[in-house]
Amino acid sequence: MGDSDSEAIAGPSGPVDDAWSMKIPAFTRVDNPNRLLEESSFATLFPKYQEKYLNECWPLVQKALEEHGIKAELDLIEGSMTVRTTRKTWDPYIIIKARDMIKLMSRKVPFEQAVRVLKDDVSADIIKISSFVRNKEKFIKRRQRLIGPNGCTLKSIELLTGCYVMVQGQTVAALGPYKGLQQVRRIAEDTMKNIHPIYNIKALMIKRELMKDPKLKNENWERFLPKFATKNLSKRKQPKVKREKKPYTPFPPPQQESKLDKQLASGEYFLNKEQKRMKQKKELDARHEEAEKKRQEKRAEAFVPPEEEKKVESKGKKRKVDVNVQEIKDKVQKGLKKKRKKA
Repeated sequence: MGDSDSEAIAGPSGPVDDAWSMKIPAFTRVDNPNRLLEESSFATLFPKYQEKYLNECWPLVQKALEEHGIKAELDLIEGSMTVRTTRKTWDPYIIIKARDMIKLMSRKVPFEQAVRVLKDDVSADIIKISSFVRNKEKFIKRRQRLIGPNGCTLKSIELLTGCYVMVQGQTVAALGPYKGLQQVRRIAEDTMKNIHPIYNIKALMIKRELMKDPKLKNENWERFLPKFATKNLSKRKQPKVKREKKPYTPFPPPQQESKLDKQLASGEYFLNKEQKRMKQKKELDARHEEAEKKRQEKRAEAFVPPEEEKKVESKGKKRKVDVNVQEIKDKVQKGLKKKRKKA
């Protein structure tokens, strides 16, 4: 390898402002003429329903891996795929790429997409989403939210990140550039944490528009991005009577008095047995008297007469005090005379 080639591969020696803009130099057979000394191999299992598809496309898998000096084996009895290096392998990292390829194919990623992982600027990421939610119904709902109606949400994620995304079982398989994989992982994890993917999609769309403006290249974009406040409402039933917490003090609570200390304070400790017995008897008699008094009061409640309501005379009607006796006599005599006439 000449000096000009080594300088082209080395690139800039100082600090770089944007590492994503750097091109990864290609690793060719000339870079490793002595090949690999040790054999490396990786194996992965695949489900039964993938057996037919893998058996059909396995010749294409072998052909794609043979170009890089990798041997691929398919075991239909055990249900496993194996990749291993050979004496012709010159790239030490290609075995990791081959391992990612068979992992993606075992998770229902088609061969046309999985073979892209062998390129230098493409990688794969398998995100486990089962550990975020324990409830099965919630898990299914949030996973469906990531896919969206008719796969619209998943398609928009693929367009914005430049990655191929496959939601299968309890994992999300992503395939694409390194920067896009970071964004896919963040969206998938936030969705399982009950943050709708449309929020992250909207932020990615705004970032894409801001990237087109050269004036905003070195500015902070936080003020342009939407801020969404999460509302985690607890469904736990609140108690009727809430106990207020006492203010925190760094000092421990005072030590409780023992039985002996209480006896010393009251003077009971210095009494003899007879005096103690007499004191206990007095306390017992006092309690009995108090209980008897309450019992008698409760019995006497039944014999207490109810309070009578006082009749209040109306102010409009005034009582006549003066009575004319002579008028009453005249009225009686007139009445008697009329009866006699009729008779």
